[in-house]
Amino acid sequence: MKFLTTVVFVGALWPTPLAAQEFKTSENPVSDAVRQLVARDSKNLVAAAESLPADKYSYHPTPAQMTFGQLIVHIVQTNVALCSGISGTPASLTQEELRKLSDTDTKDALVGAIKRSFDYCIESLAKVSDAQLGDELTMFGRRTGMSRAAGMITIATDWADHYSTAASYLRLNGILPPTAQPKK
Repeated sequence: MKFLTTVVFVGALWPTPLAAQEFKTSENPVSDAVRQLVARDSKNLVAAAESLPADKYSYHPTPAQMTFGQLIVHIVQTNVALCSGISGTPASLTQEELRKLSDTDTKDALVGAIKRSFDYCIESLAKVSDAQLGDELTMFGRRTGMSRAAGMITIATDWADHYSTAASYLRLNGILPPTAQPKK
């Protein structure tokens, strides 16, 4: 019985010509994966920002947590800084403009800012290749000691973390997050 289990297990894992044909290879598998993530995560995070009513942007579950408005500002700042560093392109907003962005800005202003930050990420990450992953990431002209690969991992995990937070805030206000909405 042990032998049969081993044969079945190995057979299930053995690559077949059909499976090899279905897998598409890419010269830039890491960069392509991050580009797929930004396409998906930008839609979800922008939709989350649009879903919460303006009067709830000051909401936070506990005093120690960010308000929803602060979360949106944080996402914008992170997107601009990391996507600029990863791509090596000039930031879409200056450090001064990023500092002036406030959680008390209007909902329209914050939704516009998050949309612009994701548009910038999509545009700037389109130029990245895996050949650059070992290069040092610089942000606003400063060396970081971090590789572009580390920057890509950081931004991808940030998007997941930020969406999780936004989705929780939406649910705590009786609103289904974008990914929980029924299919149309």
